[in-house]
Amino acid sequence: MAENNPLTLLLHPDDDILVALSDLPAGTELEAYGLACREDIPAGHKVARRDLAAGRAVRKYGQIIGATSQGVAAGAHVHSHNLHFEQFARDLAIGSETKPTAYVAPEEQATFQGYLRADGRAATRNYLGVLATVNCSASVCRFIADAVGPELLAQYPGVDGVVALGHGTGCGQSAASVGFNYLQRCLAGYARHPDFAGVLLVGLGCEVNQLSSLMENMSLSEGPLLRTMNIQEAGGTAKTVQWGVEIIKEMLPQAGQARRQALPASHLVLGLECGGSDAYSGLTANPALGAAVDLLVSHGGTAILSETPEIYGAEHLLTRRAISQEVGDKLAQRIKWWEQYTARQGANLDVNPSPGNKAGGLTTILEKSLGAVAKGGTGNLVEVYEYAQPVSAKGMVFMDTPGYDMVSITGMVAGGANLVCFTTGRGTVCGSKPTPSLKLATNSAMYGRMAEDMDINCGPIADGEATVEDMGRAIFELILITASGRPTKSEALGFGDNEFVPWQVGATL
Repeated sequence: MAENNPLTLLLHPDDDILVALSDLPAGTELEAYGLACREDIPAGHKVARRDLAAGRAVRKYGQIIGATSQGVAAGAHVHSHNLHFEQFARDLAIGSETKPTAYVAPEEQATFQGYLRADGRAATRNYLGVLATVNCSASVCRFIADAVGPELLAQYPGVDGVVALGHGTGCGQSAASVGFNYLQRCLAGYARHPDFAGVLLVGLGCEVNQLSSLMENMSLSEGPLLRTMNIQEAGGTAKTVQWGVEIIKEMLPQAGQARRQALPASHLVLGLECGGSDAYSGLTANPALGAAVDLLVSHGGTAILSETPEIYGAEHLLTRRAISQEVGDKLAQRIKWWEQYTARQGANLDVNPSPGNKAGGLTTILEKSLGAVAKGGTGNLVEVYEYAQPVSAKGMVFMDTPGYDMVSITGMVAGGANLVCFTTGRGTVCGSKPTPSLKLATNSAMYGRMAEDMDINCGPIADGEATVEDMGRAIFELILITASGRPTKSEALGFGDNEFVPWQVGATL
């Protein structure tokens, strides 16, 4: 990123557009480029750097973001009225840009204060969970969690709380479907998640997602800290709540024995998300988060890039960093699946940019994706996972998820993410219990309006007050502090109980 004028940014020498750093009224002179704004250009939006003929490919970040739908004069506003999505050939060049990872020496590796679980994984929080196998048991799960009152929890100060997680599916679907498999993966991933010291699974009794099926298919075994129950077998709501509370009471003493200890940063599995994006996402918060990811990977940790529809058109930037042909092919296959999937639904991937994205200056999915991939840093792509699969590789990996924020985060948490970093330009508010979620604001104006929801402001990069590297180091330090127990803004506000959203794929019967 190069700053050629305090009013605009030229991101790459080959770019056809400039990015406005503030609202530019019509007639504003951009002296460094020998042109003037022909119309009002909102902050974050694009100004034509040169005359562009109709049908011409337009570049930003040095990459194609679409094609002109009409002739565009230098100094004009470039947006949805004159720029549209258009397919173009991408050279995947799998593995052509891999490079050795520079790891820090073991004795210099950063640490955090976390919980070491019996299976060797680390937790950043210490919750008990009550998980619904089907929407029909979701309210009862909440009744159980609510019935474990603050007086009882006060006896176990090391336990962060009891979390009830319901969802909108679990029945009316084929047990042989992809969506059913995704649901069971999510439930199993949360049941095993290190941030849950113990979990109670609650079913209704007659649903498609039978507890017996879930336990067998996902190789789950009951024990003192993983229990199951059905409402119909228990005798109804009141009896289920009473029994459920007794089970939680049995789990509390063991959960309360957990103690934080110094653990290496290599235990961290960081989920990466961007939502409510704007044009600043790809200029500030996403590349700063990418710099933090590079630091985490150098310390032996793992970062999960996700949201397949939001790398579309930029996937070649990842395949070129794939450590093997197999890894690169996996990502290419997921892209093809999404093209076919959206076509069957009568849609295409360019419908992804939301009205808020477009108001913030993003025009096409190609433009959005180029900013989104920056979250993954500059290192190698070491593995590609399907939705909610357990993540075991170290380094930067990719998980196939939708772009819908909480569906994506649910998959990453099920995969083992024990912390989430969520960049936002418009101002997204949400949480992701049991995993803490940090909000990274892309611009100072939004951060000023929504400081109670934002954990860090990356706007100083655009304001010329900080570099991407400076902000990346600040994010990395905040990750370590948060993993050590400091509450995030979303945790302090109480978010996270309603954001368990498994990916629903297929027919509802």
